[in-house]
Order: sequence, then C-alpha cells, then structure tokens
Amino acid sequence: MTKEFEDFESFLKNVDEISDLVKELNSSDVTSQQRAVEKADCYIAALKEKEEPCKTLLNRTVINTNPSQRAPAPTGSQNYPSSSADNFMKIMENDAEDRHKRRQMKQEKANALKEKGNVAYAQGEYETAVKLYSDGLDERRDMQPLYTNRAQSRMCYQKILEIEPGREKMVKDYLTQVDFEEERECQESKAWEEFDKEEEKATTVLQLLKKLDRPNQFPLYYCGGLKLLSHAITDCTGQTLFRLNNGFSIIQTNDTVRSCLLQKSTAPGAEELCMSVLKLWRVICDGNDENQKMLMRCPASKEYIVDLLASGMAAVRRECLAFLSLYSQTPHGRRLAIENLNLHMLVGNLMACVSTQSQLETTALTILDNFATENKFCLQLRDTFKTLIVLPFASLLRNITTSNQHIFPSLISTIGHMTGDDAIHKEVANCQECWQAFLIAMEWCTHCEYREILYPLLGLMINLSGNSSTAIQEHAVPISGVCLVLLSDTDGGIITRATGLLSKVLPQSPAATEDAVQRGVVGTMRRLLKGSGMTTTKYLIKTLTVCTAISQTAQEEWVKCDKRLYTLRRLLGPSSEEAVAGNAALCLGHCLGVQGAASSLLGTDTVLLLLRHAAGDAKRSAVQQNAAIALGKLCRAEPRHMAKLRELHGLEILHSCMKLIT
Repeated sequence: MTKEFEDFESFLKNVDEISDLVKELNSSDVTSQQRAVEKADCYIAALKEKEEPCKTLLNRTVINTNPSQRAPAPTGSQNYPSSSADNFMKIMENDAEDRHKRRQMKQEKANALKEKGNVAYAQGEYETAVKLYSDGLDERRDMQPLYTNRAQSRMCYQKILEIEPGREKMVKDYLTQVDFEEERECQESKAWEEFDKEEEKATTVLQLLKKLDRPNQFPLYYCGGLKLLSHAITDCTGQTLFRLNNGFSIIQTNDTVRSCLLQKSTAPGAEELCMSVLKLWRVICDGNDENQKMLMRCPASKEYIVDLLASGMAAVRRECLAFLSLYSQTPHGRRLAIENLNLHMLVGNLMACVSTQSQLETTALTILDNFATENKFCLQLRDTFKTLIVLPFASLLRNITTSNQHIFPSLISTIGHMTGDDAIHKEVANCQECWQAFLIAMEWCTHCEYREILYPLLGLMINLSGNSSTAIQEHAVPISGVCLVLLSDTDGGIITRATGLLSKVLPQSPAATEDAVQRGVVGTMRRLLKGSGMTTTKYLIKTLTVCTAISQTAQEEWVKCDKRLYTLRRLLGPSSEEAVAGNAALCLGHCLGVQGAASSLLGTDTVLLLLRHAAGDAKRSAVQQNAAIALGKLCRAEPRHMAKLRELHGLEILHSCMKLIT
C-alpha cells in the first residue's frame, strides 16, 4: 500500500502546482499572467524529461466516463479529491471485484454465442456462424476457440469464391472486415498482456488519462496532459491502450476541450489545446485502423474535423490538414472519411485553403487528390462539383500570378482525376466560365513561357474536349489561335499537346477550321510531320484530315506543297498505326478532288498501299472503309489507275468499295 500512497501523494502535489499556475493565469495583472505562462512551459518540459513516470498498480480498471457517476466538480482553486488514499484504494478494489463479476457474465454469454455459432456452421449457415463468432469475441477477447472457428468461416468464404467467382466483391469485402477484426483482436490481446505485466507505457497511458479525466480545469492543464500523452503513445500497444481505457470518450466529453474545439473559448491556451487534441488524434490513429474507425464515427469528431479547417488560426488549420492527410493516404481511411464527414463542407474548406495562399495549399491539394481516387467521393460531389470546385478553380486560373503559380500543376492534375467521373466530366466540359478561364490561362502561360502550368493545362483541355459541347464551340476560334502559336514552340511536349487540342477542337467548329487554314496550319502540319513522334503524328494527321475535309483551300495548299502526296503515302506504310493510316487514307481521298492530284500519282505505289488496307483485316473497320473510298476516288479521277488495280487483282475489292462511295 505504501507505493500506491506515495504515487497518489505525488499526483496531489502535481495538482497543487497546476492549481497555483491557474490562479496566476487568471490574475488581472499582465506581468503575473506572463510569469505563469513561462512557469507552465517549464513545468511541461520537466514532466517530459522525467525518466520514470509514477506507476499505480491497477487491475485493468477502465476509467468511468459516465457523467452521472462522476463525483461533483471541485470548486475554487482547491482541486483535491474528496477521499483519502486508503478510501481511494478501497474503491479500486471494489471496482476490481465488480469487473470480475462482469467478466463471468461475459464469459457465459460468449460461450452461448460460440455454441450457437457451431450449430449454424454445422447447418451450412456460414454468414450467421461468422456473425455469432464475432459477437462472441466482442464479449470475450481471449476465447481462442472463437478465433479458430471464425478462421474456418474464412476458409468457407474462400471456397465460395472458387465456386462462384461472381461473388468476388462480396467475399472480398467480408474478408477485409475479417482481417481488420483479427488485427484489432491481436492488438488488444497484446495490450492487455502488457497491462497485466504492469509495463511502464501501459500504466503511464492510464495514469495520464485519469488526470485528463478531471473536469473544469483550464485549457493549459489539459494541453500539458495531452502533450505528455502524445509522447507516451509510441506504438500500436499504446494506441490500443488509449482505446481500451476510454481515451476517446474522456477527451471528447470534456467541456473545456469541447469548447476549444468548437472555437468558442477565449481562455488562455485555447488555440494550443485545439492543436494538442489534433496532434494526439494523429498519433493514436497513425497506422491503427480501429482507432481511425472509432474516431471518425464519433458525431462530435466529424463536426470538429470539418469546422477546424475553416479556423481563423492558421496553426490550427495546419494541424487539421495534417490529421486529414493521414486518413487520405489509405483506402480504409479515405472510405471512413467519405462515409462519415460532411463532404460538401470538407471540399469547400479544402478549396478555401488552396485559394487563400496560406502556405497550406500543397497539403490541401494532396488530400483532395487522394480522395479523388475513390469513386464514391466523386459520386457524392456530382451535384455540387461546379460550385465547390469548378468555379473556384476557374477564378484561380483567371488570376495566375508569380506568387500562386506553384499550385496549378497539382490543382490541374486533381481536377483531371475527378473528371474521370462521367457526370463531372460533362459538367466541366460544358462550363462556360471554365473555358473562358482556360483561354486566359493559356495566353498568360504562352507569354510568360511557364511550362509547368501550360503542359498539364493543355492535357486537361484535350481530355475535356473529347466530346462536343457548346462551351468549346464558342471558344474554339481563340483557343485554336493560341494553339497555332504554340506549334512554333521549342518544347516538343508543348507542340504535341497543342496539336492534340487542335485535333479535338477543330472538328467542333468550321469557323475555327477556316481560321486555322487562313493562319497557315497546312504548311505547319507538313513541316511537323517530317520529324514528329508517334503521338504527335497521330494528332497532326487528324488535324490535317479535319482541315482538308472542310476547306478546299486546305486541299489545294497540301497538293501544291506535296505534289505526289509523298507524306500521306508514307503514312500509309506498314509501320504506321491503324489510326494514322486510316486518317492518311481519308486525307488522301479529300485531296484527290484537286485537279491533277490523281494524275500525279501514276507510277507510284498508291494503289498497292490503299489496296492492302482495304483488303486487310484491320481492327478498325474505318481504316478499311477510308482506304476503299480513297481507292475508288483515285480510279474515278484517273481511270489509268485501273490497269494497276487489274494487275493486282483488286477489281472485286473496288466493286465492293463503290457501294461505300455511293
């Protein structure tokens, strides 16, 4: 009893010191307040440096957090307990006896659940058996037969997957839950072992939680305790002991802590207390799936986490972002956040962090980008995506400066990931404000030569312009104009993406196509086709095909600069991709309408090249069709090509092609 009494006396001494500090902090004298703050810092530092925190030998006594059973709060500055040390230990012994009785009751209930589970298992009702075994484990964590039985259910579900592969998602989800449960049970078993052995870290966590359970203290009191607790929890065992000893409830039901987290307290240390809670949450949830689940499913926590992102205190926002970043890094954490948080407020606050340039934008964008990988996240944002993300994004694009330009590569990438959702893709593609902002940003980046923004921006625009939209059509002329300027760039990547955007925008606007032809796009295409890579060539030939389909001027210019259509014939060769060959054949067919073009091809391998594609078994039927049409036009425009066609036994193919031409 002596050791326990000494520890208890030490605890009371600490309470006296803290009470004195609280008196000085509450003083009207500014000098006294400042002196108290310095003393508090020294006191907290001294606690951290102690090599051996006091130990109280307890028998797994869980702190009672039921307000109805809590002793009345002390008044004034005398924060002494109402009972003596002997009475205190007697209460602890009585509590241990009560726990023994409760343990016996749980044992009986667990046995009954196990027996029911065995019956269900024998009858082939595996889902029921698994649930009963799991419920039994909730009653008694140390019943080994329950673990064994549930493992046999795991094998049954794996067998189901072999027999019925169509149930893969259901089985996978179940087995994931089994993995989480087994991990949790293993953690708790190890934690109880260390507790029973009276390991220092086990008793330290319990001691600190008991001190933090004292009501009506000033913020600095709890702040110091939370900091010590964060340092004491160094591994999974510490995290588990925190959970098993009602740590979540102790902190979140504390009126002082709650007032600070709700940002309603003006007491000294309120901001620091907010930060201490967020840091502790990060410590106890890092790598611990069960703690993540318990915290995220607490109604109060869900409110604090979202609201603190909009705090007027930058340091609090930073800690809140660090905590959310932890959840965003794993599928389990992301799903918990998506299922429990107010996503609309969360995303709005994250975008506010990005827009305000408060040195928090990088973390906020990383969180958004991680969440964007979850389909459910995008699904829930469909109705408000334009308001929450697109319009703020467009506003930022219209106001790029040297101070905020660093955020755009990540921001554009995040928006691109979210447009993987069909509804969101359509929303952004049809947004007038967005395309206006795109154009402004393109022009700014072109003049400033800021490639880090321009390159991903062009990629996003290519992605969005895959389908026709009114917004694209209305901005097609100025956008294609900027793209033509970029075709003279020294950066091959910029040229490729500018060409890609042209190939998507021009088909949607005859006006933009005619404007591009007048600006000399045909000559530019020919120049670039001489030495471009595979992707650029694909975009270039498609752009040229669009121009020659709409504009006779484009046809005439091409024939004039390449009289024997050598470039197009080269792209019909066996080394070209089907898409390139198909567009080359289509473009050649367009150019055969120019007088003398077909005659200039006499003596070349044009008939052979076209016949190979028309008679081939290309995966894309459009390739065969384009080649057949071009072959028919060639023979119609210049009948002398028929001799070569007969020589190659291609008349049958030509006859079938004429149906396509008609």
